[in-house]
Amino acid sequence: MITIRIKSEKGLVETNAVSKGCWVDARNVDKDDLLLLEKEYGIAGELLTDIMDADEQARIEKEDEYTALIVRLPVYDERYEVSFFTLPLGIILFSDKIVTICQRSSEALEDLIKNRIRGFNINNKSTFVLNLLGRAAFTFLRALKELNKRTTIIERELQKSIKNNELIQLLSIQKSLVYFTTSITTNELLLEKLQKSPLIRFKEDEKELLEDVVTENKQAIEMAKIYSSILTGTMDAFASVISNNLNIVMKRLTIVSIVLMIPTLITSFYGMNVGLPFQGSLSAVWGIVAVSLLASVLGAILLNTDRRKRKKLAAMALPYTHSYVMVQR
Repeated sequence: MITIRIKSEKGLVETNAVSKGCWVDARNVDKDDLLLLEKEYGIAGELLTDIMDADEQARIEKEDEYTALIVRLPVYDERYEVSFFTLPLGIILFSDKIVTICQRSSEALEDLIKNRIRGFNINNKSTFVLNLLGRAAFTFLRALKELNKRTTIIERELQKSIKNNELIQLLSIQKSLVYFTTSITTNELLLEKLQKSPLIRFKEDEKELLEDVVTENKQAIEMAKIYSSILTGTMDAFASVISNNLNIVMKRLTIVSIVLMIPTLITSFYGMNVGLPFQGSLSAVWGIVAVSLLASVLGAILLNTDRRKRKKLAAMALPYTHSYVMVQR
């Protein structure tokens, strides 16, 4: 979809014809829109292909009729598993108009359209670029704060019960932070080129705005790195918790298996077709059951205590076991 806007007293208004100083906003473009941009606006097909590439990095290049910039913008779409991601935005600066091309709509572009930026003017191309880059950095910061809020909520849920769904959500947030860090870094490289490149000349007041944009972009990079480090530590901590819980469960199952094996071992001896002590006694059954229960209890206690306590309990239990055997005889 291609929308043409011009500056008026009320702000940006839509128009049907291309005029001097207009802004051609192309978003959610299809093949027909790309053909129109190539034929009527004279934009190279290779450049359009690069803009449509989701992995294209930020850069600036000069052509005969225009100067082209590619920047990365944050995008939110809840239909995807990774709802926060980034896409390239193409900014083509002609002598009489500005053309922006993006696969999807972005919050940064919506802020420009709704006049949420003070002093925004599409007639000044250098100011337009700086305002767009500054708004991109601002939307990155806003998206990072939203990701941090979601991480906090998921951490609270994980403290109650560890489920796969919450862990998958944390993994999705981690992917978003990686995308953000990479995109903001490429935008920073573009800003450094703008400070040195003669392709776009900035006035003195615009240079101050450029410095502010660079500062805000660096803040976004630092926030992305901090949140990514915190999330990585959180994921490692929960992985250790899961491993520790698994070890505890396996330990309990092992203790139960060993405890149940003790009476099974004792009774299996008396199930053999060979002569054994007390097999002719009527109270042998109750004696075997008592010995089995006693042995199981002692085994459970011994398995849940340290070595010193094991020795102490074994020494205490030995006289009682010897006395029971003597009584049976």
